Amino acid sequence: MKKGFRTAILLVTCVTCIFNYSADARNPKLDRTSTADRLTTLAASDRRVIERAVHTRGRMQLVVRNNGTFGSEGEPVLDPITGSYVQACIYPKNSDLIYLWVCALWVGAVVGRDTIVSTGAEDLYCSYEMWPDIPPFGEMKFETIDPTSPNYSEDAYSEEDIICYYTDTSTNPALVNSDYCDDPTPHVPLNIKATQRSMAWSYDYADDFILFDYKVENIGNETLEDVYMGIWLDGCVFHQSLQDIEYWTDDIVGFYRTHPSADGCGFIDTINIAYHADNDGEPVDGRWTEKSPLSVVGVRVVRTPSDSLNYSFNWWIMNWTDVTRDFGPRLRGTPEDPFRDFGVRMGTPAGDHNKYYVMRHKEFDYDLMYTAVDHTAEGFLPPPEYAETYAKGFDVRYIMSFGPFTIDPGEKLPISLAWVGGENFHVNPNDFDSFDPYHPSIFYNKLDFSSLATNSRWASWIYDNPGVDTDGDGDSGKHHVCCSDTTVTDTGLVFGICDTTWYEGDGVPDFRGASPPPAPEFWVEPQLGSLRIRFNGLRSETEADRFSGLVDFEGYRVYIGRDDRLQSYSIIASYDRENFSKYVYDHARLAWSVSDLPFTRSELQALYGDPAGIENFNPTSYSAVNPYFHPYYRDSVFYFVTQDFNRAEFGVTTPIRRIYPDQPYPSTLNADDAQPEELTEDGYLKYFEYEFIIEDLLPTVPYYINVTAFDFGSPEIGLSALETSVLNGAQVAYPLTSVEEVEENDLKVYVYPNPYRIDADYDGLGYENRHGILSEDRMRRLHFANLPPVCKIYIYSLDGDLVREIGHNYPEGGPEAMHDTWDLITRNTQAAVTGLYYWVVESEQGTQMGKFVIIK
Repeated sequence: MKKGFRTAILLVTCVTCIFNYSADARNPKLDRTSTADRLTTLAASDRRVIERAVHTRGRMQLVVRNNGTFGSEGEPVLDPITGSYVQACIYPKNSDLIYLWVCALWVGAVVGRDTIVSTGAEDLYCSYEMWPDIPPFGEMKFETIDPTSPNYSEDAYSEEDIICYYTDTSTNPALVNSDYCDDPTPHVPLNIKATQRSMAWSYDYADDFILFDYKVENIGNETLEDVYMGIWLDGCVFHQSLQDIEYWTDDIVGFYRTHPSADGCGFIDTINIAYHADNDGEPVDGRWTEKSPLSVVGVRVVRTPSDSLNYSFNWWIMNWTDVTRDFGPRLRGTPEDPFRDFGVRMGTPAGDHNKYYVMRHKEFDYDLMYTAVDHTAEGFLPPPEYAETYAKGFDVRYIMSFGPFTIDPGEKLPISLAWVGGENFHVNPNDFDSFDPYHPSIFYNKLDFSSLATNSRWASWIYDNPGVDTDGDGDSGKHHVCCSDTTVTDTGLVFGICDTTWYEGDGVPDFRGASPPPAPEFWVEPQLGSLRIRFNGLRSETEADRFSGLVDFEGYRVYIGRDDRLQSYSIIASYDRENFSKYVYDHARLAWSVSDLPFTRSELQALYGDPAGIENFNPTSYSAVNPYFHPYYRDSVFYFVTQDFNRAEFGVTTPIRRIYPDQPYPSTLNADDAQPEELTEDGYLKYFEYEFIIEDLLPTVPYYINVTAFDFGSPEIGLSALETSVLNGAQVAYPLTSVEEVEENDLKVYVYPNPYRIDADYDGLGYENRHGILSEDRMRRLHFANLPPVCKIYIYSLDGDLVREIGHNYPEGGPEAMHDTWDLITRNTQAAVTGLYYWVVESEQGTQMGKFVIIK
């Protein structure tokens, strides 16, 4: 069954939150009635609907909303594709590591003589000033470049475009109450409308970031002068199962400007990304665990309306119980730029005037971990009283802002930013143990920004493709050349290499990149102790890359895992075409380069074998050290590299085999026009049908299966082979008796483990709670096997009381159609007690009964 692109569209409702503290009631992280519950009441009064959708395509799961924010303020949002709840930002995907509370757009301007700032959300969570229109006009829209999706659109940029619209025009007090926490001034609109498009990809080089593109329009009658825009963030980094306040109040923030370029030759990449992360990665007993948040996440601006803008980066610590401890770095005042008093708070800019001051004030704060270091020589105030404590990590916010510019009535200004993640930021579990607030560079220098820098670079390249003249004016951007010398070694002549790298585009947005072939459609057929994987590669092998226009299919890989995290998957089988990349020596540039598509062995034999005078031409005999010199054209020098591993013999060098090995290439690629003998029973072209059987599996545990497709990359532009996502589209299956065999042989339902023993340590043995996020009473699983595809499961106590009812509904079959589980939680949400229980399965085939025992 083909899945379309779906989303969670919800009224802002009271969702049971994972936080349950009885601390300071003014802190919305501790008392959720100040945010979600209040918004529910307010939204109903004006019929406004805040929708929420989840980006899940790449390795970053991110909640976006149509009110100028992304993130979820601690509320889990249902992802209808996986059926699970997703927090504000999970990175990497399915890791349950949270990297965000909420992020919001701020827009400030001078209108007449008034200074106004409109915010999607703000520090005290008292005022929300951007709202979608009344439905259906304010509803989210969804587009994708996937032609098989019902949301396919020629206007889409990514595999997962989410588009929304919102304005700051409402003055209804029920919606935009005054900022009553610190500033009683009613909301005054700027009269702006923001069109927001967020984009996500699953490609290997683009799956660690999400791009946001904004069009900010002046829909009022007055010119907006000295406009500044900002991205405000309230982070929070912790594992979902670690709900204590100590785990999300120890974050660090900062601004990372440059990073050594991967191109070498001393080149430096401009990164300019505001980042936040956990302070130490949460090691346990000197080692990392699956609950350790080792990554870093940040915001990078990739497009503004003008190149000549002022940028600011400011952070501050909001202290809820003692405003005298509120702090943020502040520059000392000068006669030309007097110090602005924020009132009772030192760092938090409450109210429009203070917010606008921070956004337009050209100030770049030092990183949080440098708080205890004296920065007075740079113009900052002395370190605060609690500098040592702050430097070690805190609950902190930041805003990255830029401007000024003018927006005339009816004018739209474009803004683009990237939400970027980087793994392995924390390197050694013991690095933070010796953190010295007065010498933070010792620890800072041990942090690894390389992944964040690489992903940030790719985000800017997807926005504006380097070396691509998008508008056809002859400008392809900027490049640099890095060369190595030609040397003579004991093994021969080693030619120098000059690499030309385009590092900047032409300034015209592209929002696209090279893509892998579409993943094959596949099916998992359970058998007792094994799984048969069948897949059809029509689209994989015939569709052209949207970016290059080439059909660049190279091969398939079959993955198996015990849970849905990327690190749990392993390649169990692969196939790739036998072909070779040809590297030609450029005498002018003194460099090897690839300009042709990969060649097959027979093509190379035809080119360089007989009659050229070389028998049994073997491409792998030549290398950069021992290149091939053409016998007739001595200036033609090249060598060959295998493209992947050339596992191309079905059933011989690869365990994958063709289901119909004698089937000729089809007369048409359109199954509707094909001849009957060219089609399978379910209407697929036989020529592209493959299978692989995974044997010797444990029947009683689930396995995650996926089949990916990959291409041969673009060596001439330095892009390695691209592969479809290992996580997207994965299927879960138990290697149990298939539904067909159950029905044909009238096999009976059974339950396992029976008895269920609490002391059996199923968790420790890996049979339950693979993610380690469920509580002891919520992780248990009793399994029902040999189920009819559609049935009801009833569980009764020995006294005949109904304990739980489970609906099992797989009318179209599938790998889970004969299996289901019970979490040992009763219909009254209580843990089942020790005792004997009866189960009843009712279906159209009849009624079956049995019993099991729970031993605690």
